[in-house]
Amino acid sequence: MFDIGFWELLLIAIVGLLVLGPERLPSALRGLQRTVSGIKQYSQKVQSELDHELRIKELHEHLKKAESQDLENLSPELQRSLVELRSAAADVQRPYSKPASESEEKPKTNTDKGAE
Repeated sequence: MFDIGFWELLLIAIVGLLVLGPERLPSALRGLQRTVSGIKQYSQKVQSELDHELRIKELHEHLKKAESQDLENLSPELQRSLVELRSAAADVQRPYSKPASESEEKPKTNTDKGAE
């Protein structure tokens, strides 16, 4: 990633030792290590979310293609994509759906009436 050789690292270590001193240098290096680790974890998380979104988009395109064709005469690949997309849609909607008994039991308050 960085094209740093031995002499450059030695120069950085000497400057760090002179600026921070021997008692603060180890804690500064640990802090730097934690920061770099946090940045790596964040970038991996963003990458995995982007990969997931691209996969959902690809499945959505397969669904559109399947809908344009007759849904009964699909290739096995499109049938699998259709099943995956439906399960992904159900997973996304699950946290937002309320059980029927919960919505019936909740009495309306003044704030609920104002929102209507």
